[in-house]
Amino acid sequence: MSETHDTQAGAADQPADQPASQPGSAEERGGGLGLVVAVTLLVVVAAAVWFGRDDKELPPDGEPTPVAGPGFRDVARESGLDFHMGFLPDESGTTFKINLYDHGCGVSIADYDGDGHEDVFFLNQLGSNGLFRNRGDGTFEDVTEKVGVGLADRICVGGTFADVDNDGDQDLFVASTRGGNVFYENQGGGVLKDVTKKAGLEHIGHSQTAIFFDYDNDGLLDLYVVHTADWTLDEINPTSKTFKGKGGDGFDAVIQSAKEYNILYHNNGDGTFTDVTKKAGLQGRGWSSDVAIFDYDEDGDQDVLVACMFGRAQLYRNDKGKFVDVTLETLGRTSWGGMGVKVFDAHNDSRLDVLIVDMHSDMWMGLDLSHGSLKLATDSAQKKFRSIFGPMKQQDNKLVKTEERWADTLAFSRGEVLFGNSFFRATDKGTFEELSEEVGLETLWPWGISVGDFDNDGHQDIFLSSGMGFPFYYWPNHLMLNNGDGTFADHATARGIEPPVQGHYHDKKIQNRDSVRSSRCAATADFDGDGRLEIITNNFNDIPYYFKNEFDTGNNYVALRLQGTSSNRDAIGARILARVGDQTMLRMVHSAGGYLSQSSRTVHFGLGQHDVIDSIEISWPSGIKQVIENPALNQVHDVVEPDKAAK
Repeated sequence: MSETHDTQAGAADQPADQPASQPGSAEERGGGLGLVVAVTLLVVVAAAVWFGRDDKELPPDGEPTPVAGPGFRDVARESGLDFHMGFLPDESGTTFKINLYDHGCGVSIADYDGDGHEDVFFLNQLGSNGLFRNRGDGTFEDVTEKVGVGLADRICVGGTFADVDNDGDQDLFVASTRGGNVFYENQGGGVLKDVTKKAGLEHIGHSQTAIFFDYDNDGLLDLYVVHTADWTLDEINPTSKTFKGKGGDGFDAVIQSAKEYNILYHNNGDGTFTDVTKKAGLQGRGWSSDVAIFDYDEDGDQDVLVACMFGRAQLYRNDKGKFVDVTLETLGRTSWGGMGVKVFDAHNDSRLDVLIVDMHSDMWMGLDLSHGSLKLATDSAQKKFRSIFGPMKQQDNKLVKTEERWADTLAFSRGEVLFGNSFFRATDKGTFEELSEEVGLETLWPWGISVGDFDNDGHQDIFLSSGMGFPFYYWPNHLMLNNGDGTFADHATARGIEPPVQGHYHDKKIQNRDSVRSSRCAATADFDGDGRLEIITNNFNDIPYYFKNEFDTGNNYVALRLQGTSSNRDAIGARILARVGDQTMLRMVHSAGGYLSQSSRTVHFGLGQHDVIDSIEISWPSGIKQVIENPALNQVHDVVEPDKAAK
């Protein structure tokens, strides 16, 4: 059955009087950004040296900062999102020390109190987390202390909401480095109770992120937690109150740290979980960064793709609860420094494509990023290279031996990895082709991925949280709008993403240097109920970005909130096909993903100027098929899974 809300598309506050820049132009690539730096080579885990200028300068060559047209506007301050992610107080960026999480802390979106509005949860490495309740109009109030999820005594990295016990409310799992993970059971109405010990989820280690999915199709959500490595010492730094890193400033010592394997917890259905990792074959290879869950071979089982910070990702085929690594025969080579991973239908061909972003694609960059070489660096960011050092290798023969040493140290095969982002287009059931350069998705310093149809034109777009603000270097986030044919162009400048209202720099200082915002993750939701998707990031040493969507296209949309009965109540793993004219759009209900982030689980279809949806077909995780004919447009529909008799 289906009932509809009266949520209508709202008009934008700003007229469409500013045309977008042409794809590939300097402003669309973010080429007019104030960068003056000299860079040493960035190594994994940001073991790098960044030097920046303290002056606030104009874009290169005296170019004026472009005026943003209709698109996005940062409204974090006026909305009440005054959360501040702490940065290491004695970290100068000149050495690798103390703490992994220059890699960032997450942001999660869920309706924690069941009032029908999407709320926001920010994770923090130094200081309290932040839970912000949506008042219903896209403004927020801080309820962290009231709910009791601050966890200021530990380094919190990722948070994931899900209805784990199928009782109609959102429970919460928090992944932490060294402080111990925490699991909260929602008692109803947003009252969260710590039941970690009772649930058997007390693991203390270097946890990265977590995702809920039903790996054995029993209608209960299981939990998969991925880890990095045992790379910290027991010694506490007296200034920052964080753990010191192994190996001092030496990268090799860090990378050779003992692995911490991933953990798959089976939901026993009684509020407890059992570690079934070895039995299922999902230990992984260590240094995991992100997870995507999808049925790549369409056999009814949820498969698992794990991104890896060093070396290739791993795609595991699920065979009735047993997992087999099938990466090489399906994806082939993948990004060697994969951080975020996302699966989505980029071409409206009813197939799920895969995007993995490579944070370490900056390894090949030249040592000079002055104004004169900025364009070259930007253009080079759109290319792949066969070796770690790319064109630099041609300039310095010493790098050949360095590369060989690293290849041995990192234990990766050149035949298994790509140096750059990797976009895999699904070509048939279980087969893919890598096309990142062809579709325009090679970028520099990407970390997180958020996907949604931001302009409601019927094609999925991408927001990439980017940067290496460590803490005083700047690189722009990317707004990759779909051209309608599965290729993408960066509209970050023309659509208000870069530079933000606050400019390139702000008044926060770290060791007397300007500290720029640096986004690591991003999540997407329609916070104000106007049918347009907003974007939220979590930023270093500053408040978040909250990009309000002000696209004034007049395009239609439809949205679905699914409730499972035979399936898990959140309907995680459901596939939804919308048939509109000659197109078939595919969406999937995800738990989390994209790198330390969780976007809204509401399924959103932009429709362009189409005023009729022929049908929506829902494939529930239980195997039940449901068809909704001609649903009303510009509304949110609540859809309940039918009885098994309808299967």
